[in-house]
Amino acid sequence: MSTPSPIRRGAPRFGDSARLLQQARIAGPMPWVIAIMIALTVMAAAAGLALNNIAGSARDEIAGGITVQIVEGAPIERDRQAERAVSYFSNREDVASVRRVPDEELSALLAPWLGDVGAAEDDGVPIPALVDVRLSGPVTAQRLRNMRDELLAQAPAARIDAQASWLGPVFDAVRSLQFLAIGLIALLALTSAAAVWLAARSALGSNRETIEVIHHLGGTDGQIAGIFQRSIAWDAALGGAAGLLLGLAAVFMLGQQFAGLGSGLVAGGGLGPLDWLAIAAIPVIGIVLAVITARLTVIAALRRMI
Repeated sequence: MSTPSPIRRGAPRFGDSARLLQQARIAGPMPWVIAIMIALTVMAAAAGLALNNIAGSARDEIAGGITVQIVEGAPIERDRQAERAVSYFSNREDVASVRRVPDEELSALLAPWLGDVGAAEDDGVPIPALVDVRLSGPVTAQRLRNMRDELLAQAPAARIDAQASWLGPVFDAVRSLQFLAIGLIALLALTSAAAVWLAARSALGSNRETIEVIHHLGGTDGQIAGIFQRSIAWDAALGGAAGLLLGLAAVFMLGQQFAGLGSGLVAGGGLGPLDWLAIAAIPVIGIVLAVITARLTVIAALRRMI
């Protein structure tokens, strides 16, 4: 019959001995580090989601849209060809709507660059007539080519372009910024995990002797890791809440600034309910990442200590 180990006789249970480590928290600057990381992640995620909404809104708005320009110096002939273009598209079954842009609206659009449009025409600058067309389906290259050939027979001065082609470079730039936001979020996650790893190793080093005593009292690696998990979970929760508030405050201020621009493209970048739900999940994901990192770090270090 085996006798109990001398170190266990009269020794407290592990649950009581675990109190030895309760004051050895990982804290220090950790809550502030996590708060900064969460705030930056919230801002990067909000920017990426807003850019995605802007691109989606712009695509929906210009889907099936084409613009016809009648570039003709003689006003009478220009008006005649513009009416022919309107008549041509009005008689097509695949056209949802067609509208000639009024001269007053066109003058207002060109005024910041040309000043008085009437004076510009007198100086020999031809002002084209514009026709806005919305097709019932997507604008394909073959479809556009066929319409161009048919329209030129009736309006030789017409130029027809898909509106999506004008914003192609803008979509490419938005896509690049989205990838940049995703990369920034990934780097922030790695940096947060590295900070927790360093903090956990530092806490283990400063409590090495206490951990050895707890091992002798019957504490397992999992139980010891649980103590550090609870500590880092509390610190991550505090930092996550503070970071979320800081990030949301920054997003709100930036949103107010962009809303003041009054641009239709920017107006499509508002965040929806699912976007806000994703942003609210960032601190939770940060806490889970911190707890998992702390547990893996502590268990790996404890196994090397044995």
